[in-house]
Amino acid sequence: MDAACRPRYTGAVPHLHLVDSHCHLNAPQFDADRPAVIERAGATGVRLMLDVGTEPIEWERSLALAQTEPSVRCVLGLHPNSTDLWGPGVSDHLTRLLASPLVAAVGETGLDYYPLGASPEQQRAVFVEHLALARRLTLPVVIHAREAYDDILTVLTEHGQETTGLLHSFAGTVEHALRAVALGYSIGISGPVTYRSGANVREAATAAPLDRLLIETDSPYLPPQPHRGKRNEPAHVALIAAAVAEARGMAVEDLARATSENAARLFGLSPSG
Repeated sequence: MDAACRPRYTGAVPHLHLVDSHCHLNAPQFDADRPAVIERAGATGVRLMLDVGTEPIEWERSLALAQTEPSVRCVLGLHPNSTDLWGPGVSDHLTRLLASPLVAAVGETGLDYYPLGASPEQQRAVFVEHLALARRLTLPVVIHAREAYDDILTVLTEHGQETTGLLHSFAGTVEHALRAVALGYSIGISGPVTYRSGANVREAATAAPLDRLLIETDSPYLPPQPHRGKRNEPAHVALIAAAVAEARGMAVEDLARATSENAARLFGLSPSG
């Protein structure tokens, strides 16, 4: 079996300085032990976590968490599968919350065609509204793409001028990654980079410029090896760092440092929060 199809990393990594650029700490999966989850992340070297609220009830939870946890900042927006909630009241509510200094980006927004929830037309319209909101507030955009990379890139070409941001949990091709970079966006690498089936993610993580790479867990989802089948958590971003470093042939300490600096630059924050 080709080494690129058989990621070797399964254990602990040296103590690193890390940023988890996309997680869902506000999710109910963490209600029983959220403080312990955050403590484990810090013990692993995670200095900053971007907690993503994907609909109004999550926005309030995310902001409340960031108010009490110095290592947490918020990303607020309407997930494409929740775009049926969009309207003037929700738009105004989101706009008000985005003014908080605890909010680092708009999102996650974008397109999700599998399984299809809201219609592609509705998703696209709300995606364009999020881009306009981000441009008006000078915030980066965190983009969700599933079975929709070509359409995502078309929307960014047509409506994403003067915006920047992140294609989170990237699962497209090298061509998609390089097109996104050309449009001013960065690539977020998550758990699938450690999977045998994740060759496309490893290829994209290798082909993209180092200064456009971020790492993330998307926890509690997409746990990396060797935690598949279990709840994911931000401490596991160290495994993502190790897998990306291996794919690129570089020291994990250098990869962790570069991706932390990239996240801080993109979101306008100190790597330490």
